[in-house]
Amino acid sequence: MKLDQPIGVFDSGVGGLTVAREIWRQMPRESLLYFGDTGRVPYGGRPPEEIIRFSRQIIPFLMDEGAKLVVVACNTSSALALPHIRGEFSVPIVGLIEPGAGAALVASRNGKIGMLATEGTVKSGAYQKAVEDGGMQAYAQACPALVPLIEAGQVGSPEIHAALEGYLEPLRSAGADTVLLACTHYPFLEREIRAIMGPGVKLVDPAERVVARAREILTAGGLLNTGARGEDRFYVSGDPGDFQKVGSRLLGTVLPGCSKAVLDESGRRFFVPAEGEMKWSKKL
Repeated sequence: MKLDQPIGVFDSGVGGLTVAREIWRQMPRESLLYFGDTGRVPYGGRPPEEIIRFSRQIIPFLMDEGAKLVVVACNTSSALALPHIRGEFSVPIVGLIEPGAGAALVASRNGKIGMLATEGTVKSGAYQKAVEDGGMQAYAQACPALVPLIEAGQVGSPEIHAALEGYLEPLRSAGADTVLLACTHYPFLEREIRAIMGPGVKLVDPAERVVARAREILTAGGLLNTGARGEDRFYVSGDPGDFQKVGSRLLGTVLPGCSKAVLDESGRRFFVPAEGEMKWSKKL
């Protein structure tokens, strides 16, 4: 491993950019290698075996491209896939569940923690168990409409507001004083969520603690970059133009060029478009 190798980050789409944003803040010398599986988004309603298979395709791709550490910037993948695959790879892998739940436990004053998540994350019970093991009550709300709307660039739309009103009502009724944003897409809706929940409710984005954990691992392994920063690289399995347009709008900054990378079913190799053709470019 070399210090200037990138940090790998993957998500089903643009949601992982909230983690990328935090990496840029906490570790400004580190470069990113980002994969957004936009050709298969959303992940939330997919069966666990698919989520596991997707992760087994994406992580080898990131490793082959030089990732020295991988952040699973997708709560659904962290909940459903990471427990099964963590020991299969030679690079450190950081997920979202434990850091996110830990941050919510610290934030709550009345012991009632609401969480907004995908259907898959809610069904896994991973966050509920982590919160309840910490001695607090968990109120999980699946939000299937949100990721497709965010991926379509509809942040701030009447459709988003109406969906949030419905999803947040059970958490308000339960008296939750803390809301865990248990999907990396949802921090892009922080303003709307705060407006509905009111100023007395704390919102918890796991990204800060996740990235702090990644920094600890890199520091302990002598892999934190202290030299010049490399270039960020972005890949998606869907339309690169759509990702760059929506991602730039959500982050408020222009993302660098994005390339298409379609992983094969075995995860053993990938190919990218070159001059209008699909050509095998690497074997792992």
